[in-house]
Amino acid sequence: MTDITSPRIEGKVLVGPERDRVLSFSEFGVPHAPPVVWLHGTPGSRRQVPVEAREFAERENIRIIGIDRPGIGSSTAHVYKSFHEFTDDLAVVADNLGLEEMSVVGLSGGGPYTLAAARYLPDRVRSCAVLGGVAPTRGEDAVDGGLVGFGAMVAPLVSLGRVPIGMALTSLVRVVKPFASQIIDAYGFLSPEGDRNLLARPEFKAMFIDDLLNGSRKQFSAPFSDIMLFSKEWDFRLADVDKPVHWYHGDADHIVPETHGEHCVRMLPQADMTVLHGESHLGGMGVAEEILTRVLADWDRP
Repeated sequence: MTDITSPRIEGKVLVGPERDRVLSFSEFGVPHAPPVVWLHGTPGSRRQVPVEAREFAERENIRIIGIDRPGIGSSTAHVYKSFHEFTDDLAVVADNLGLEEMSVVGLSGGGPYTLAAARYLPDRVRSCAVLGGVAPTRGEDAVDGGLVGFGAMVAPLVSLGRVPIGMALTSLVRVVKPFASQIIDAYGFLSPEGDRNLLARPEFKAMFIDDLLNGSRKQFSAPFSDIMLFSKEWDFRLADVDKPVHWYHGDADHIVPETHGEHCVRMLPQADMTVLHGESHLGGMGVAEEILTRVLADWDRP
């Protein structure tokens, strides 16, 4: 297996109104440097940070923090009732890690959480990037289609079976752990060309395997909690996210259609869209250096 840059440090932060839950995190790059919070996809966990981004952070004096959402890695299992509840937790993590200001990047299912951070923490979040992000499926901002729309249809079943399904998948991951490399290969084979080429790169494959095995070692309920929250009407409007948002979307995305990205960008006050031609759902991870450069350049804007 290809060597990858390990986290500089990993830890846990007590969160929640009673400080009775924890969110776990991984740090890459340079301490006390301009921080970027990198929010993983669905599924995913705190180490779902491209190797390219980790190495770029060390070279260019950047601090990257990946955070496990509840129900994955070492984070306490919990179902958020709103995105605002997540941003309350994120503010506590930021306080504990000394992040007075930050940029936020979110892949896929991390996209709505990224936009929520910009909406509810406007004094701390300077800029954002969303990579193939999930769009609303309920309410005035909703858009139809895609696998996320299917997820909204099955959300009631997910709600009933979230805990036992999560336990079963956690056990399954332990059983198939020796075959993780072959499973990633099989997923790549079934994916569009863009994702297939990305997962064929040894460093990307190694990162995904490391993230999957570490994140699911104890639990695997976070994806179902995400689906339950995504399927509800969001507790904020896209028009209220008044921060720079750089949206990257592959035009061959088979999970979240490109039209969903276009829909969101039209409704966001300060958004621009970069279409990744021939790329699929993971395409944004292949241009991590460009993304980090852009979100940090926004810090110089008045």
